[in-house]
Amino acid sequence: MVAGWTKHGDGRTPAPGEVVRPDERLSWPRMVGFGAQHVIAMFGATFVFPLVMGLDPNVAIMFSGVATILFLLIVQGKVPSYLGTSASFVGGVLAIRALFGGDTAEADAIVTGAILVAGLVLALIGVAMHVMGVQIINRIFPPVVTGAVVMLIGFGLAYVVADVYWPQDQWIALITMTVTFLIIVLFKGFAGRIGVLLGLVIGFVLSWAADRVFGDITAYNAATGQVDTHPRVSFDAVASADWIGLPDMHLPDFKVSAVILVLPAVIALVAENVGHVKAVGEMTGTDVNPYMGRAIIGDGVGTMVTSAFGGSPTTTYAENIGVMAATRVYSTAAYYIAAVIAIGFGLCPKFGALVAATPGGVLGGITVILYGMIGLLGAKIWIENRVDFADPVNMVPVGAGIILAIGPVKQTIGSDFALEGIALGTIVVLAGHHLLRAIAGRGARTPAAVTAAPAGPGSGAAGTDAGKDAAPPAPPAGEPPAGPDRGAAG
Repeated sequence: MVAGWTKHGDGRTPAPGEVVRPDERLSWPRMVGFGAQHVIAMFGATFVFPLVMGLDPNVAIMFSGVATILFLLIVQGKVPSYLGTSASFVGGVLAIRALFGGDTAEADAIVTGAILVAGLVLALIGVAMHVMGVQIINRIFPPVVTGAVVMLIGFGLAYVVADVYWPQDQWIALITMTVTFLIIVLFKGFAGRIGVLLGLVIGFVLSWAADRVFGDITAYNAATGQVDTHPRVSFDAVASADWIGLPDMHLPDFKVSAVILVLPAVIALVAENVGHVKAVGEMTGTDVNPYMGRAIIGDGVGTMVTSAFGGSPTTTYAENIGVMAATRVYSTAAYYIAAVIAIGFGLCPKFGALVAATPGGVLGGITVILYGMIGLLGAKIWIENRVDFADPVNMVPVGAGIILAIGPVKQTIGSDFALEGIALGTIVVLAGHHLLRAIAGRGARTPAAVTAAPAGPGSGAAGTDAGKDAAPPAPPAGEPPAGPDRGAAG
């Protein structure tokens, strides 16, 4: 059901042991509250990652609402989920900017063009899954490959923290990282779930206070690309921005070399979508396999639409799955409301200017956590699927691919094209694994299904359906995980 929700019980709260199903709702005032909670839960990561990729956060926030509505329509209201900004594209986007001139309007267009094509590929994979079944993905991307790609996407971004963000303000970066550690680990429930957002806000305030107490900082300035003396926080753009207006949208441009750099992220998006949909299915007690392909199509279409207007790539969000697990409210009505609220935020340019004023040192403290946790999600996929690294067919290409990504190593092909870092590492892992397995004379082995606990709040981890298809219980790559009742870091 897409709309026309049935009122659940007395409309106040689900009875003990019951959940509010996707086609049900509580009273409308309560649903507005749940919708706002979903906005807050996705908020941190959805505007942090556009900042990191050099894209307009207002466009990202507004079109995350548009993409969510499209997703809900495509899955026919059967899979409640919010589409926020994906972290999986960060490495590819930064590589594109290095290749095409940095933070320029031309590079912005090329970045969003590459993302749009990646969204198209993702949607086509969703169509294939819908027609042939989810098991086709597990044959092409077995858990050893999926885990490796997720890991190298996270760890392959280490150089961004070391070379770009941390040098802008080392002490603020260190303090922000430590504060975010404490919030995520010590605060349970909702506060822990938005730990990255709270850490970012605290780091922002500390940077502003440091300007007042210590004066301007002499350090690397990302805006000029050199060491100079400048304030940590500047509100000039905020003061000049309008309260109401359209965000700074632009049309995409297409370059084959740029598309190749972001395609590895599609593998991670497939993995996290499968994991998220299975998690929702377990928590609601419904068979969601028939909608797995539709969910991936929805994510692909959402990414295509957002990038067509200059927005960031989208993905289903573990943070919002955590909210549903904590509240037992899985109504898609809450997501439609959240989408409308997000669109409203996107229509406030002053808000976008405030987000864009986030100091680089603060982003250094935040991204060192996010990238590390994304990388470790790859190890989680391996553990849950009992990947055998005593087998050199698994160990050799995976180890090589991760090192190529972390380097980042650059392979020049011709005079004007090169593969580097995450893209190069992904190709080596994927092609190397299947090549070595063919040489060794083995078919792709499907791991035995393992039983995982249903996803706890914010974890986004999916248990497997033992005895059904063999799709791995892949956790999300776009957002960090969290243990029960602690929520996701973002």
